[in-house]
Amino acid sequence: MQPITIADPQARSVDLVANNLARLRALFPDAFTDGRVDFNVLRDLLGDAVDDDDERYGFNWHGKRRARRLALTPSAGTLRPCPEESAGWATSRNLMIEGDNLEVMKLLQRSYSAKVKMIYIDPPYNTGKDFIYPDNYKDGISNYLRITGQVDDDGNKLSSNTETSGRFHTSWLNMMYPRLKVARNLLSSDGVIFISIDENENARLRTMCDEIFGEECFIAELTWKKKSGGGGDVGSIVIDHEYIVCYGRTSEPKLNNDPDAQVTTSYNKTDADGRRYSLDRLDKQSLGYQESLDFPISGPDGRTYAVKHANPDHKVARWRWGKETVRERYDELVFNWPHVYTKNYEKKDGSKPRSLLVEERFGRTRTGKTDLKALFDIEVMDFPKPVRLMAHLLAITVNQGDIVMDFFAGSCPLGQAIFEVSEKKGIQARFILIQLPEPVSVSSQNGKNALSVGCNTVADIGRERLRRVAKRIRDNDSSNAGDVGFRTFKLDSSNIRPWGPAEDDLEQAIADHVDHVKEGRSEQDILYELLLKRGLDLCATIEMRELVGKRVSAVGDGALMACFARKIGPNEVEELCERMAEWHGEMSNTDNTAVFFRDSAFASDVVKTNCTEILRQRGIQYVRSI
Repeated sequence: MQPITIADPQARSVDLVANNLARLRALFPDAFTDGRVDFNVLRDLLGDAVDDDDERYGFNWHGKRRARRLALTPSAGTLRPCPEESAGWATSRNLMIEGDNLEVMKLLQRSYSAKVKMIYIDPPYNTGKDFIYPDNYKDGISNYLRITGQVDDDGNKLSSNTETSGRFHTSWLNMMYPRLKVARNLLSSDGVIFISIDENENARLRTMCDEIFGEECFIAELTWKKKSGGGGDVGSIVIDHEYIVCYGRTSEPKLNNDPDAQVTTSYNKTDADGRRYSLDRLDKQSLGYQESLDFPISGPDGRTYAVKHANPDHKVARWRWGKETVRERYDELVFNWPHVYTKNYEKKDGSKPRSLLVEERFGRTRTGKTDLKALFDIEVMDFPKPVRLMAHLLAITVNQGDIVMDFFAGSCPLGQAIFEVSEKKGIQARFILIQLPEPVSVSSQNGKNALSVGCNTVADIGRERLRRVAKRIRDNDSSNAGDVGFRTFKLDSSNIRPWGPAEDDLEQAIADHVDHVKEGRSEQDILYELLLKRGLDLCATIEMRELVGKRVSAVGDGALMACFARKIGPNEVEELCERMAEWHGEMSNTDNTAVFFRDSAFASDVVKTNCTEILRQRGIQYVRSI
């Protein structure tokens, strides 16, 4: 039985570099020499596809290479469960995670890779004069953050981006690039990401996303009207809007219709089956002339129908369908001399989403403040996004059972929208919300108000918001109200003690390292770290039984089993392992079961070996200790 150490791949998040190398080796084994990539050979294998030209189109800035490496660096942290700060811990499948979003998303890779249907983020905007992304959070991986340059020696993350530096876009790009890079891995094949942004970084965000997601995966740039009046605007033009940039994981994500779209079409005709429709001319003046789409069509009345050009000497019109489509769908055409039409049927589930979000139904910035004030009776945060806007994005992307993420969760308007969409429409979606425990600013009125309701950090505001929305829904006694709880986790260092002996007291260091688990860490802490790094859902079912006086846990109906008893004697090990094997046989998810024990629990190496062999004889091959 081998113990897991902090250097073990199982103790870290997914190693994306190792995964990339494995895929490259599978495609081009000839390009590897002594385990390393020979770029000269790889260049030969790729032929003309390699671009060696020094002058090429690209997007670069100071720090980009480091930002890319940061996205690929595995995390050795963990997420510690906090049932006492949760709501409905035992049953909820929603996650509220406190910590640096980059590290958290790295840790989520094994469990949620390619499983998130929709990501929405409202990241810190860069005004072009000063960009600050504060983080006074001293979590257990502060040394890692210092090494990677994310925090200073006091544990503060402060990226000051003054115009005098000459690089006032750089810090923002370096902050966003690795986060978007890792977030893409979490999106499902039909997933989409929405990013709120203003005009200061819109152009660079688009270019960066073209690189990360692929230019072909750009879906649209939505324009949201954020306010109605000018207020105290400074500048030559009043800016009434913001943008929401949308990309897909692939080039053809399937979006839902907008169920609340206002339909202006007059459906004045009815089919024999009762469906209403309007007629839409097959020839159009505005699509751009193509000679291949300008051809005669023979009608059932014996007449020949042609594209109508206002000026035959300057052709601009053409058919919407090509010859092949006309032949295949001829029965769908309506001939009414001198025009050819198609039937435009009334859509019962709304119409395609539009890029202009200017109606009141999408909310304004003031609406977002009103949403929060309705829950707290006071203003606790500036500039939250309106719940109506979040509900619209959910409506056009999310279906039953989908997972939704916001890794700049703020006051959690997306979480509120998910709760309310569930209540109103019965569509159950799960959320993963990630937010720094950023202290509220006591110098502002909103900061004082947040403190008055017990919220010391922005993450506290988000959790309290979700609790109050859930209470309101329960008080309404809605028949559709489903999961209105959440499980809280907090980013911290690994529960596994690193081996780093002090040179002046090696004997004491060895004694301290007898137990590889850090002091103060509970069995629940250890179990969730193993669950996460084995790629299981953080909301997987956990069952516990007492076997031979030892508490044993089974996760995901047998995908993982664990016994963290502090002592397993030679007279107990055989019965304990036999009982565990019997329980294992009762469960369904046992193809690749992993079993873990506390390394210091075994009285001797002989007892540890007996434990391993008994379980392997009963069909459980992966047995490790921590």
